[in-house]
Amino acid sequence: MRYRVVAVFSVVLSVLALCGFAGAQESPKNDVKGLFLLTDFPAVSVRPGTTSTVSLRLQNYNMSPERLALSVAGVPTGWTATLVGGGQPIAAAMPGTNASVTLELRLDVPKDAPVGTTNFTVSAKGSATSLDLPIAVTLAKDLPAKLTLTPQLPELRGNPKSSFEYQLSIKNDSGKKLTVALGADAPQNFDATFTEQYGSQELSAVPIDAGQSKDVKLKVRPPSTVAAGKYKVTARVVAEDANVTTELGLEVNGQPKIDLAGREGVLSAKATAGKETAIAIVLTNTGDAVAEDITLSGTTPSGWKVTFDPKSVDKIAPNDTKEVQAMITPPEKAIAGDYVTTLRANWRGDSAQASFRVGVATSTIWGIYGVGLIGIALLVLVGAVARFGRR
Repeated sequence: MRYRVVAVFSVVLSVLALCGFAGAQESPKNDVKGLFLLTDFPAVSVRPGTTSTVSLRLQNYNMSPERLALSVAGVPTGWTATLVGGGQPIAAAMPGTNASVTLELRLDVPKDAPVGTTNFTVSAKGSATSLDLPIAVTLAKDLPAKLTLTPQLPELRGNPKSSFEYQLSIKNDSGKKLTVALGADAPQNFDATFTEQYGSQELSAVPIDAGQSKDVKLKVRPPSTVAAGKYKVTARVVAEDANVTTELGLEVNGQPKIDLAGREGVLSAKATAGKETAIAIVLTNTGDAVAEDITLSGTTPSGWKVTFDPKSVDKIAPNDTKEVQAMITPPEKAIAGDYVTTLRANWRGDSAQASFRVGVATSTIWGIYGVGLIGIALLVLVGAVARFGRR
């Protein structure tokens, strides 16, 4: 029993030691103490005639809060330097213990300011603290326009009926706002247009602020007669002396196309009223891809019937043909004459049809009945004349 108590006690001590170690790891000792006036960029370049901002912050490490009066020295004639906090001009700030206050130095530079470097000093002074932060501001002429053009998906695949849509991100890496012209070089008879990313409005140019990006959509539509293969499209953005292009890939898959006709292209047939007549139908795949799961249907005059043998075709290779039989049955009482029957072939996503002129002849038995009826009528007529003629 004594050994068990010692063992448990050892485990408890180990757990407490580990907890103490973990606590020490989570709360490292911080020896930094004081108030600091900081900026990420103590030397910047701006253009004459513009407004620029420099981000600042007052940082308090382990000190009691203290009110600090703020000022800017070294402002040239004609310039305006304003300290902004919370979106409005300020004259003092008070960061809490182990907290910071975010500030901005806003500079309005006149158009005629001479090119060169100006040294500013931002000061924060309190009853026990005096802080100075030197900032060098260099006036420079406009830098050349700079653009980047990045496609989200540079390679797309589809069929001749597809609309290929490329998402493009345009970034203005210049120091000023640019109006960026949009253009595209596509193969002959391809239609290429730029639209908004989430809209249908066509675009020829877009404004982009300095350092910002804008997404647009390039829609490319191939002609319906396009052959299967791979094609290239070049997207272009232009602003001032910046001209940037990116290559986009477009792959058109082959597509089946079915032509439907009678043998030797004949689109007429003969049938007998009340009898099933077989009409040979030739299906030809004139496309450049295999046609699969082809089903057959027809539209006939009222009272007619049409079936197919076979009812469907599994597949037809390019430039190949398949023959099926359309079994057409006019009604028994169909009047002799010509009728139109429309036959269709349907496959994945498409269809073809052809109209056949079917000439109907009445059945022979109906002719015999007709002759018999005429004979009977004549006999009746002759008998009537003979009888009533004697009177």
